[in-house]
Amino acid sequence: MLEQELSNIIIACCDGNRKAQEQLYRQFYGFAMNIAMRYAISEPEAADILSHAFLKMFRSIQSFDSSKGNFHGWLKKIIINEALDIIKQRSRFSSLELEVVEEPYVNNTIIEKTDAAAILQLLRQLPPATHAVFVLYAIDGFPHKEIAKQLNISEGTSKWHLSEARKILQQKITTLKV
Repeated sequence: MLEQELSNIIIACCDGNRKAQEQLYRQFYGFAMNIAMRYAISEPEAADILSHAFLKMFRSIQSFDSSKGNFHGWLKKIIINEALDIIKQRSRFSSLELEVVEEPYVNNTIIEKTDAAAILQLLRQLPPATHAVFVLYAIDGFPHKEIAKQLNISEGTSKWHLSEARKILQQKITTLKV
């Protein structure tokens, strides 16, 4: 979609144009669902994340400012925040602290032979808090400081959850391929 075309659709959405809202929804559904699926434990939960995120997006679309960033980034932030809200509702984050976090070894040849759907399924089996931290850090590239702020946990707890995710995934991937 061209930048000017997107801008026109956003303006129409700000005016409450339902056709423009539908067009924007259809245009960004795949992009948004891919993000939601990273955080959800199931497809129905991803659909819930998506419906809440799009509702929030349409309610606040007039606050989108293209001079501060692109629409994809703005929408991605809304989806991630909604996913984290749902994860927080689903579970409590522990305040575990570790002084030293060990890095588990994962054999890359095993990962290369595992398809993306299988890896995503393994991610969904992680405890909710651990899953959220892993996706924020390893997939979306957030630093521990930002993760801690978003999830209202300490940086040490964020690092612990990442380490725990790696350990669990290493065990699951190894047993998957053995």
